[in-house]
Amino acid sequence: MNFTRTIIHWYSINKRSLPWRETQNPYKIWLSEIILQQTQVKQGLPYYEAFVSKYPTIFKLANAPESEVLKLWQGLGYYSRARNLHTTAKYIVNELQGEFPNTYKDIIKLKGVGDYTASAIASICFNEVTAVVDGNVYRALSRYFNINTPINSTKGAKEFKILAQELIDKTQPATFNQAIMEFGAKQCKPKNPNCQNCPLNTSCLALSKQKIDQLPVKLKTAKAQKKHFNFLVFISNDGKTLLEKREGKGIWQNLYQFPLIETEKSTNEKILRNTLKNNVLLNNLKFELTLYNSKPIVHKLSHQHLYTKFWIITVENINAESISIKDINHYPVPILIENFIESFNFDLV
Repeated sequence: MNFTRTIIHWYSINKRSLPWRETQNPYKIWLSEIILQQTQVKQGLPYYEAFVSKYPTIFKLANAPESEVLKLWQGLGYYSRARNLHTTAKYIVNELQGEFPNTYKDIIKLKGVGDYTASAIASICFNEVTAVVDGNVYRALSRYFNINTPINSTKGAKEFKILAQELIDKTQPATFNQAIMEFGAKQCKPKNPNCQNCPLNTSCLALSKQKIDQLPVKLKTAKAQKKHFNFLVFISNDGKTLLEKREGKGIWQNLYQFPLIETEKSTNEKILRNTLKNNVLLNNLKFELTLYNSKPIVHKLSHQHLYTKFWIITVENINAESISIKDINHYPVPILIENFIESFNFDLV
């Protein structure tokens, strides 16, 4: 059976109607690919539509304030994608006169763009014969060809890229790339793939060897680090609160959060009160302290698990630089903070 022809034929019948498939505009293709990194289509689609609506051209995106871009990205996670998106937009507008690079070699030089994204843009927008390899492609190829090389190893990345490059239809690279990704997303799914109705089931090696559930192989990653976060939610009698901008590298860079005290283990009111005695934000002010959530909220990131408590601190006034509670929704915040703001309902304060 011809793998390439079968995949393309399957795609012609089963492809989803998605807005980025209706265009070859490199700005919109790039935008969609950055949004869909580590994000499912159903979650990413509303963000894509919001970005295209607010920033219909790369010039609009480049001229937007970073805080506005981060706010629009809020809830999508992996915020470095948004920062890189904005940085690259400014680079293309200011250094390349708004002309998007048109070859894989030049596209991959852009900040935040790796092999997969560069291949997708080069093939879809400029018909370059360069194969994409994402999670869906890894899964489909590893199963069909019974490949046990770990997909998150240097050897695996090279092996699968070579194989995909051999399989790509040189006359229609864009169609093939989109077809194999769609096939992995809809047909050769991670769990409970529909092998019975798969057009490749008579020649799939993993199916014949009953190894579907064992592939693809992935090396175990380091265990996620456990951290204890205590956010201080200040509320003053005149309707003010405190938000701090996270500076430097790390999670949530340039996003806003409530003042944070990180502890080695879960803390209680007595210990926290003692810690707050010397806190510069309180500066000997009288305050009331209340724990909002009795059980820590566990927020799981790829490399760390945050066990989080929100402490409500009621004071007469705030001496530090504060903001009106009415403006709290104007600031870009991590989803963990956003969820708290929604559940706490500051409007009732």
